[in-house]
Order: sequence, then structure tokens, then C-alpha cells
Amino acid sequence: MKEHKHIGAYGILIENDEILLIKKKGGPYDGKLDLPGGTIEFCEKPSDALKRELLEEVGITINDYELFDADSIYLDWKHKDELERLHHIGIFFKIFSYSDEIKKEISIDDKNDDSMGAEFYEIKNLKEEQLSEITILELKKLGYLK
Repeated sequence: MKEHKHIGAYGILIENDEILLIKKKGGPYDGKLDLPGGTIEFCEKPSDALKRELLEEVGITINDYELFDADSIYLDWKHKDELERLHHIGIFFKIFSYSDEIKKEISIDDKNDDSMGAEFYEIKNLKEEQLSEITILELKKLGYLK
């Protein structure tokens, strides 16, 4: 089985018991709701990756944030007809303020390769099967899921 490691920076934005999530296209979380964020590029600081990714995937500029957590999950998924084990490492930031409008729909292009747009979801109405594993991990740490 092939092994793949992915390291990313992700934003946790909660307002009035609603969380900002993106709709995923492709990859191991295809069709699921996920925290906005993504790959930390070579020589990029995690906080800079957070800002870049949220601008690309959500259309917002991050103004105030703080480091919340760093953790990882692993999962097996079928990639190009081969089973692959993914070790997904995330650095998670709580976002307190932002500017610009959230893009509910966004096109897949060279800058944004997996977000179909973002919106706020009532946390109490979310089911685990709708969510990526890293989203579940962080919502449990925040006390929203058991």
C-alpha cells in the first residue's frame, strides 16, 4: 500500500454555534464538508498558508486568529484505483475576525483545487458521515461532538 503524508493549515471559524465549512471536490474527503485550509507550501509559515488558503477557498481575508491545535489522523482511501494510506497532519487556528464576503460557490482552478465554496452550518445539525475526519477531530476537541 502506498503511503502519503499531507501537512496543512486550517481555520476554525464559529459564529453563533455555526461553523464555516467548505464543500470538498476530489481527494480523500470528496463530497464531504471540511475545514477551510490546505497545504503548507515549501518555506511557507503555517499562518501564511492559512491566510492564502482561506482567500483561495473561501474568498476572505483573515484579520485576527490564534493557534488552537496541531494533530493528525490517518485513513485509507482509493486513489487512482490503488489503496493508499494518508497521514493527514493539521495545524488548526481559531479565526476571530475576517473581511470580505464568503463565497458560497467558487470555481476549481490552479489556485483552488478542491473547494466548491463555503458556508456556515449549524453544528448541532451536522452528522459525522457528512464531515471530514479532521473536522470531526477538531469538533470533538471543541466539545461539539462526543
